[in-house]
Amino acid sequence: MTESRSATDYGFDFTFEAKPDLPDNQRWSRYDEMGVLTGPEPLPDWVITEMAIDTELGILKTGKEADVHLVERATDDRAELHAAKRYRSHDHRQFHRDSGYVEGRKIRNTRDRRAMAKGSQWGRTVEAGQWAAAEWGTLCDLWSAGLPVPYPIQLDGTEILMELITTEDGRPAPRLAQARPDRDLLAVFWQQLTDAMRVLASRQLAHGDLSPYNILATEDRIVIIDLPQVVDIVGNPQGMEFLARDCRNVANWFTGKGWAVDPDELLSELISYAW
Repeated sequence: MTESRSATDYGFDFTFEAKPDLPDNQRWSRYDEMGVLTGPEPLPDWVITEMAIDTELGILKTGKEADVHLVERATDDRAELHAAKRYRSHDHRQFHRDSGYVEGRKIRNTRDRRAMAKGSQWGRTVEAGQWAAAEWGTLCDLWSAGLPVPYPIQLDGTEILMELITTEDGRPAPRLAQARPDRDLLAVFWQQLTDAMRVLASRQLAHGDLSPYNILATEDRIVIIDLPQVVDIVGNPQGMEFLARDCRNVANWFTGKGWAVDPDELLSELISYAW
């Protein structure tokens, strides 16, 4: 007669501990949760990788196609504030990006490509996920290259959890358009911004929608945000137009604040980095 053995006899432990219910504004989170993409190495030491509770603290920014929420991720020992960017579905956007941004990009899945072309419900869902995935990939690449962008923590569907950029007093950093830098700080910001634009150009990329509204400013540095539409200036037929517009937008703002710069000179310099 064969002796029966239990799972524990083989060293398996199926003990399950139920997590307590949480209020509506909270959720359990795990950094390495199945199906969730995680940020590039090396991991900043402030990233919480243990089981934690995410608490919704309100909306930081309402946009035309996505909203940015303030989220606290906390364990028993520590807590960190993050920005959670959530893309809306196609039906709930106030703005639909010009198709010029995506020229040169390819959707590999033929079913998804057909659904997007037809504008079906699935196609609209795929489109929202496409923009989130595009921004996630760009953030990972640019952060790894040392550019001033928020660290991307996780991508879960159409939500990107990322580093919250703050001022010295811990408040969310304002957009550059809201800042009032003196002349010395203008020079520092311009140098940082053009350094970043040179790196982008050397990778044959342009932000595609760069302006003082897509740049955050702290006491001593700028951080570039809103990157889903980054343009391949070689593969996209309108690439040079997007790059030229980026140059005009930032040069005009700095000139208006008293730091005179020539957008055409900047454009010529960036083109030299691209080829």
